[in-house]
Amino acid sequence: MAYYTRARGYRFNWNSYITPGIKFIVIACSAVFLLQEVLILFFGFPAEYHYIEQVFGLVPYAAARGLRIWQPFTYLFLHGGIWHLLINMFFLWMFGVDVERAWGTKRFYAYYFLCGVGAGVINVLVKMIMDPRGVGASLVPTIGASGAIFGVLLAAAILFPDRQVWLIPFPVSMPMRIYVLVMGALEFFGTLGAGGDSVSHVCHLGGILVGYIYLRRSSFLYSSRNRFSDWKRKRLMRKFELYQKKHRDEPPSRPDNWVN
Repeated sequence: MAYYTRARGYRFNWNSYITPGIKFIVIACSAVFLLQEVLILFFGFPAEYHYIEQVFGLVPYAAARGLRIWQPFTYLFLHGGIWHLLINMFFLWMFGVDVERAWGTKRFYAYYFLCGVGAGVINVLVKMIMDPRGVGASLVPTIGASGAIFGVLLAAAILFPDRQVWLIPFPVSMPMRIYVLVMGALEFFGTLGAGGDSVSHVCHLGGILVGYIYLRRSSFLYSSRNRFSDWKRKRLMRKFELYQKKHRDEPPSRPDNWVN
């Protein structure tokens, strides 16, 4: 009887599989997606879906003109379909859980949203350079958390470079750092297609770039400081050597009176 009592009292602990930050992001994105579907169901598919994307998705022309400055943040919570949502949340959970455990929830939040918003800003800059008048690429909305997730992917590769990653559905595995290099290369070559598909490769690369700059910021600062210190030291040494050469043959300032 005691055995069955313990079995009935057992509670499944989700905390061993998902961290608080990941859980909040997954719930928030799922709730927004459910709200999207409800609004579309009651108000009509084409008009309502287009309105949500235009207002809360990332439209480079509107964001750059300051008309909708919230878009580089809100676009992270929108998704274009159930598979778009599921794939993004699966990758976030698979690579982000251990990153959050290593850093803590607060730092993970800061990094995640920094990469996501930074990727959105880079996307706006690139699209406005390509289409400054707002007649083409800068009017196309971008939605999804992929930019932030690619930043998380980079963090996982730096923290756990030798961890093996399975390439689903292929029975092949590779180290995390190689996997991220391959993904980054694919995204780079994807940008060369100039909009040949519906994937925002610029946003993905932007998330990787912002994550790299954030993670290497201390190295950049230390390198700059060390270069400046080395320059000052060499400058002082050159001044001292020049002074020595200039005053080498001069008699002492207070010569003694001894006669040799």
